[in-house]
Amino acid sequence: MHLYSRSLFRPRSALFTVAFTGAVTASATCSGKTPFSTENNAAMAKMMAAMDVKASGDADVAFVAMMVPHHQGAIDMAQTELRYGRNEQLRRMAQEIIVTQQQEIAAMRLAIGQPSSAVSTDREPTSDHSHMNQEP
Repeated sequence: MHLYSRSLFRPRSALFTVAFTGAVTASATCSGKTPFSTENNAAMAKMMAAMDVKASGDADVAFVAMMVPHHQGAIDMAQTELRYGRNEQLRRMAQEIIVTQQQEIAAMRLAIGQPSSAVSTDREPTSDHSHMNQEP
């Protein structure tokens, strides 16, 4: 049985895992092994592993424990878009995602009495736009 099906929200986790697996497979098939797809797939795998929380008996704590890595995954993927994406509209959206997801993480942590410490990320978004005029 799949690792994520043991979580507190079994049906939702199983459906999400199926969708995630299909998305990663499609991404790898369509784009090949590019730095973007490699980083994006790593962010997704990290997010999925972190969302596999043990039942705590407290729905609020479990919700935050799963949503924080979900939001961090969105931040990581948005940072990847900033590194490799060229579409200015999508790059602006990625920047907004980073800000709003960080704010939501802080708010969720505060709501359950945890410190709202700054979101730690493995990577910082690049401000170097030199890749924007390169061919894909």
